[in-house]
Amino acid sequence: MTGKRETENLVGHLSELRRRLVLVCAVFLTVLVCAFFVVDPIYHYLTKNMISGVTINLNAFSFWDGVSVYMKIAMLVAVGVTLPVTLHQIWAFVSPGLKPQERKATVKYIPFVFICFVAGLAFGYFVVFPLAMTFTGSLNKELGLVETYGMADYFKFLSNIVLPISVLFELPLVILFLTQLRILTPLRLRKMRRVAYFILVIISVMITPADLFSAFLVLIPLILLYELSVLLSRRVYAKQQAADAQRAKE
Repeated sequence: MTGKRETENLVGHLSELRRRLVLVCAVFLTVLVCAFFVVDPIYHYLTKNMISGVTINLNAFSFWDGVSVYMKIAMLVAVGVTLPVTLHQIWAFVSPGLKPQERKATVKYIPFVFICFVAGLAFGYFVVFPLAMTFTGSLNKELGLVETYGMADYFKFLSNIVLPISVLFELPLVILFLTQLRILTPLRLRKMRRVAYFILVIISVMITPADLFSAFLVLIPLILLYELSVLLSRRVYAKQQAADAQRAKE
């Protein structure tokens, strides 16, 4: 009987997982179809120089460049809009197996995941990307090169800078969540500070062009994010300690 019950539970979980995946895919496809109507203004917005305001003339070096870029923009819009739905479905699937404290800790972070991701997109696109374009453009002029940009390479360059920064802006939420689950503590984070700084330096150099100013400009907010994470972790940990002490008295 126990084996039969476990099999039924497994089948039930798989059925629920399939149902939630179908829902996420349906939302994604719906948003993807709608995204095709906004690709054109997004494309023209993204091909404008953030500093000078001049539209960058891009070239197609293959027959599929236009289609590829068009699809990528639509896909990115669909992924961004579908992200909150996906996170909620993941939480709804795993929440029955969580303790009340863990369930409460996870659900309150879902909106902030999206907010931090958008904040990272904004910082990467409005701050880091124009500096990268300015640096590479000035270097090309010093070398006497004619700037002829391919649209596929341009958007690859853009995504390689903006998307990693967007993911890194999730750092405070990840640390807070792990603190809430008692996996990380402020003391451990302070001990890891040197290693964390070293890793952040490597990341800032990897996602920016080869000039120290751009890397330093990216490094500053990353360090601030880490220190903010330590501060928030300290507050969460203090509340946990106070709650534990209160339960011990009772």
